[in-house]
Amino acid sequence: MYFNKEASECDNDFDRWIYVLKNMEALNRLPWAAKNSLFEHLSQIADISALSKEERLKYDEGIRKYRDTLCVMEGQYAKGVEKGILMTAKKLKDLGLGISYIKEATGLSEEVIKQL
Repeated sequence: MYFNKEASECDNDFDRWIYVLKNMEALNRLPWAAKNSLFEHLSQIADISALSKEERLKYDEGIRKYRDTLCVMEGQYAKGVEKGILMTAKKLKDLGLGISYIKEATGLSEEVIKQL
């Protein structure tokens, strides 16, 4: 039997999936997007696939820039954390705290602490 339900008649996820797959090209917005994050994500994919070639290129470029920015920020954050740990270890060493305590507190190796 063929699937002939309307959006309002789909009362479970299986029916919704079949409806979406059958009507993907015609959908502007999914009727269940607010109810189910999975369908919201599918709605976003459908919106992206409906973009013109020029809009899609702009969208892809924007996503690339966004992801590049995230990578740079994550890298800078990691460097900042590392620098903070080294500064803390140096201050602890300058205060005369033993290397074993500094090692335990910071997770740094004994060699790194000795070089500070």
